[in-house]
Order: sequence, then C-alpha cells, then structure tokens
Amino acid sequence: MKFNDEWEDYEVLATGDKMKLERWKDIILLRPDQQVIWPAKTPLDAFKGINAMYSRLNDKVGWQVLKPTPDHWVVSWRNLKFQVKPMGFKHTGLFPEQAVNWAEMIKIIEKEKLKNPNQKIKVLNLFAYTGGATVACTNAGAEVTHVDSAKNMVEIAKKNMRLSNLANKPVRYIVDDCKLFVEKEIRRKNTYDAIVMDPPSYGRGPTNEMWKIEDNIFELITFCVKLLSDKPLFFLINSYTTGLQPTVIKNLLYRALEDKKYERIECDEVGIMTKEKIVLPCGCSGICIF
Repeated sequence: MKFNDEWEDYEVLATGDKMKLERWKDIILLRPDQQVIWPAKTPLDAFKGINAMYSRLNDKVGWQVLKPTPDHWVVSWRNLKFQVKPMGFKHTGLFPEQAVNWAEMIKIIEKEKLKNPNQKIKVLNLFAYTGGATVACTNAGAEVTHVDSAKNMVEIAKKNMRLSNLANKPVRYIVDDCKLFVEKEIRRKNTYDAIVMDPPSYGRGPTNEMWKIEDNIFELITFCVKLLSDKPLFFLINSYTTGLQPTVIKNLLYRALEDKKYERIECDEVGIMTKEKIVLPCGCSGICIF
C-alpha cells in the first residue's frame, strides 16, 4: 500500500458504515465510500462539526448543508494549491490520495531536469480531470498536455494552475475524448516523454460509444505506447475501479511495453492513512520507469 503523509489541509477523521468523515482545511464533510464496509466506532453523522454531508436517503440525494459552508475554498499540498468544491455525485474536485503519484512524478521529472536543465520534458495527462497531475508535473518543470472530455473540469484545472502561480507555464488544454485525441497525436507523429492516465470505470465518448475499462484499457495503453519518445521517463496508470488489482495494472504495462527497454514496473494499492489508524483503500496505480 502506498500513501502520502504530507497533507496538512486534508485528513480522514473517521470511517465506517460506508461513509468517511473528512477535514478539508477548516471544512468538515461527510461522504459515502462503498469500500468502507466496516462499522463506525460511533455514528459519523453525530459529529458536531460537520459542515455538509452527501446523502442518498430516500429521495434526498445530494449535499445537505448543516452549517455555513463556502461554495468553494482552497487547500494546499506542499507549495501547490487546489480548489475544493462540493459537486454532484459526492465529488469535491480533488482526490487527495493522488498525492502519492504527484510526489513520484515530481521526483522523476526534477531528477531529469537536474541532469539536463535545458531539456524539454513533455507529459501527456489523459482523463486529466481538475489537473492535480498537471499542476504537479508543471511545477516540477515539465510541459503538459492536459486532456479531458469535460470542459468544466478543464476550467477548474486552469484555476488550479493559477492558484499555484503556474498560469504562465507551458500547458496545452484539450477538451476531447482521450482515445480520439491519442489517435490524432499518432497521426501527427507527436511524442511525449511521460504519459499519465486515470481512466474511469465507465463512460461514453462524443458519439455515444461506450467506454468500459476492462474492455478498452489495453487498446488505449497500446496506442499511448506509440506516443512515447525515444528516451521516455515514465508511464503511469491510476485506477479507482473496484476489483482492478495492482497485478492487473502491472500485467497490462508489461504486455504493452514488452518491446521497450525500461528499468522497472511498480504497482501497488493507493490509500490514505486515517486519523483512526485505518488505511482507507483508494484504488491502485502502476508506473513503468524507463
């Protein structure tokens, strides 16, 4: 299990009964988490400091504001800043467990920049959402192409870049279906030194084609391999899909990169250490380091 312990503005206070109680800076949220199938020590909704909770009881689906809560606010990780905003389907616009992947990518990029200060490092971030990886890689010195099909999420990514004082850095924002964009980049003969992807379990493309991670992920990975430069740095895949084990990610990378020379492939569960000393599982990630 990999987790990052550098957060000061975020922590999971307690878990149980398919819920998690979180502190996002000064705001306390109570949200569902279907993997939390163990009982809570005490009822989480009895916590007196809760600002808002996401409920799925009866016909009341959505956020219930229990005490004054801003529409959005900012949290920090290291020197980076991100907007937090309670949104539909229980989301907040940020996945804190991804800090473990941000730290790994930053380390690799900064190490390469130390060896070759003038080298341009191009990163392709697919299913880039609100840009956590984009902010991290850009701050480390890379040039990022940020691709997501949701325009509103790309706008939040731009805001996160501004919050982290990175608005003037070289980032290309693309609103497009990730698979279609990759196919276009292959035809254009563009290449990247690193690729990051965080594909959803399910989804639909611009012409209503179905995306199902178990059926479509390997094809996308093989397409992405064609975009790797002659001297790539890493290929990182993250997945929150329940049941997709780290070994599956490792096997996908191994099979797709059989003809490439690389240093190692590492895959593990990703999680968050809670205040009650329970590790909350948050999917898995795998990285091929060249």
